[in-house]
This record gives sequence, structure tokens and C-alpha cells, in this order.
Amino acid sequence: MNATDGFSLTHDDAQAIDDCWNRIGIHGDKSCPLLIEHIHCRNCAVYSAAATRLLDRYALQQEDRGHVSTLVESEVRTRSLLMFRLGEEWLGLATRSLVEVAPLQAIHSLPHQRSRALLGVANVRGALVACLSLVELLGLDGTSSVASGARVMPRMLIIAAHGGPVVVPVDEVDGIHAIDERTLEAASRSEAHANARYTRGVLQYKGRSLRWLDEEQLLSAVTRSLT
Repeated sequence: MNATDGFSLTHDDAQAIDDCWNRIGIHGDKSCPLLIEHIHCRNCAVYSAAATRLLDRYALQQEDRGHVSTLVESEVRTRSLLMFRLGEEWLGLATRSLVEVAPLQAIHSLPHQRSRALLGVANVRGALVACLSLVELLGLDGTSSVASGARVMPRMLIIAAHGGPVVVPVDEVDGIHAIDERTLEAASRSEAHANARYTRGVLQYKGRSLRWLDEEQLLSAVTRSLT
């Protein structure tokens, strides 16, 4: 699933920041004289500084964003949720917050991390994108016990946060499912999610207990983790 226009901000930033790692570095012709010393671009101060500038840009864009009116959705009978797993817990996120489900990429940590949720940056199509831990943001237990022989493929969700796209690693993606609005309304009235962070409700789906995330609260928490 893909929505390439969701990357316009990231690619604009990549053009503004000298992405030497794509030209003369490990992803380019490898002619950079610093490679002899650093072996890989992620060990270079230039790469780290570019990542820091990217995170600074998230903060500036959030300040400039101001108040944006929320469009009132027309009444519908179903709502599309992307269902994915973190540790032992299954979660659902509204697809309007999703840019793409992508293969798992290497995450490069940064010195002097700004928040516990910030894992570092990932290289998405040549652009540095901030990578966050939903396990940390949601206060989950990230340990998982997968049945022997089960084929599980970890993925990265690229989410359209307020300041630009961010990536979050997940343990498994089940897919996009249309959920009856009445089921969601009943879940939101339940007390099962009273102490769960950024959660609109808990419902039963396909024999699983599914935690329906409040995308607005979650995206606000994502932005705070970057600023």
C-alpha cells in the first residue's frame, strides 16, 4: 500500500540537506575520503548532523502549523483500520493516518537522544525519516512469544504525523479491515480501555482483543517526541 505524495515533505528536506551519503557515500559511488576512516556513513558526524537538522525541522514545522480545522467526516457505516501487532498486543489505527507499510529498514541511532521514544532515523528512499517506538509511546510490553513455525514478517509503518512522515517498526501486520461503526461506538463506551494510553476503545475481532488507537492523540504524542 502506498501514497507517494506523502513523501513530498521528506524529499524536499532531503534536497535542502546535503545527502552526501547518496552521492559519494555508502549508497553512492563510495568516493568520499571519510569512508576510509568511518567505514559507514552512519558513523560520520555529517550524517548525524543531517539527522539532527531533520528533527529540528519537525519542531519548526510544528510551530508554524498553527491551528488546522478538522474536517467533519460524512457519516459512514464502516471505518477502515490497519491492524498490527506489537509484542503480544494487537492494535488498530485509522488508515487515514497511514502513508505506507514498508519493509523493515535499518535504524541508525543518534547521539544525545531527545526522547526515550525516539529510536533514531531510517533511510527511506534516500531520505532520512525519524523512527519512533510505539511500544514506548503506548507503554506496552514489547516482548513476544510467536508460535514455533509461524511465519512472521516485521514491518515499518510510515505515518503522516503533524510535522511530516515518521516510521514506526511493528512486529506483524494483519492488513486493513472495515469495522462496523456500531461496533466501534460500543467499544468506545466500554471501560476496558480506561487506563490505556491514546486508546478509543477495545473490541473483539477475529478472536483477538483489538486496541483501537485514537489517532489524533497518538499523532500529537508523536510530534511531542520529536520537538
